Amino acid sequence: MTTVESASDEVRTIEAEAAPTRFARGWHCLGLAEWFRDGEPHTITAFGRKLVVFRSGSDDRLNVLDAYCRHMGGDLSRGTVKGDEIACPFHDWRWGGDGRCKKIPYSRRVPLRARTSAWRTREQDGLLFVWNDPEGNPPPDEVTIPRIEGATSDEWTDWVWHEIVVDTNCREIVDNVVDMAHFFYVHYSFPTYFKNVFEGHVATQYMNGTAREDVQPPSKDGSKPALVGNSSVASYYGPSFMVDELTYHYDQMNIDSVLINCHYPITENSFVLQYGIIVKRDNLGEAADAVANKMAGFIAQGFEQDVEIWKNKAKIDNPLLCEEDGPVYQLRRWYQQFYVDVADIEPEMVERFEFELDTTRPVEAWKQEVADNLARREQEKQTP
Repeated sequence: MTTVESASDEVRTIEAEAAPTRFARGWHCLGLAEWFRDGEPHTITAFGRKLVVFRSGSDDRLNVLDAYCRHMGGDLSRGTVKGDEIACPFHDWRWGGDGRCKKIPYSRRVPLRARTSAWRTREQDGLLFVWNDPEGNPPPDEVTIPRIEGATSDEWTDWVWHEIVVDTNCREIVDNVVDMAHFFYVHYSFPTYFKNVFEGHVATQYMNGTAREDVQPPSKDGSKPALVGNSSVASYYGPSFMVDELTYHYDQMNIDSVLINCHYPITENSFVLQYGIIVKRDNLGEAADAVANKMAGFIAQGFEQDVEIWKNKAKIDNPLLCEEDGPVYQLRRWYQQFYVDVADIEPEMVERFEFELDTTRPVEAWKQEVADNLARREQEKQTP
């Protein structure tokens, strides 16, 4: 006897196209500006290319060029900074931050066509940014990275900064903007409010949460502040730089911080993930620096949890979603604007879109899970 499967019996398959070989248009952070100020050339592998970063001696400007000399292919990142130029270790051709060859010590003149690729840079809030655009256009005035309150203020700590190489396409990290549920299951948080707003080149996540008592019980005796919850407004400005205004609510005080979550692609299947934090000194006083380092450790643990997921998951272009999964497809449509020519950006990629997730069902389920975990823990204590 032959049976025929109905449409409801069809097996869902995963669809996944190859990662785009084109790299996103936008500002990308290369890290703390102070890393590149030591007078030495620095190698950065990004956008499928090798770059060199160096400081001009006269004006302290940070420059980014293609790393390979257009003369005979010497590696400029292995060269020497001489004044305002980077000197090739092969034949000492001197290249300026504008991409022009300024001097050839053994030649009477520099060839008119002696130019290499110079990348537009911006130094802001102690960070170094580079502009990538496959079409070669300059950044529009409205496509900006906002100034970060406290980044250069004595009322806040210095940046505590980390980076890690992740071997997957960088879209994986951007998906987190709409993924409320993973905060509970992966990061042991307890989201109670979740909303997304996409408009233009900005995608924002609004989230409030409470502490998971089954993971980290609050202090009962008042010996230390007990974490009550947190509130977060996290915005991607372009494809790769997120500013998160993050406040931790304790029973005795609030701690204001700014968390940066950013990345730049190495290849289409790898990227450098960077994250940093500053903390407002406020009522923390001298303890603020220690608090910033401790918080950075918690954040590092969170990103390590994400990386472990990314290392083992499948790329999936057609995720099967439930009602509480949020606007995954809308986010990816917003993100697509950075991978097409400006002329091909469609209105639905940049028009304002808002979605507030109904947390009623998740909160009820998670409260029950926390209660079950606490009851199980208490039972284990009483079991001889």
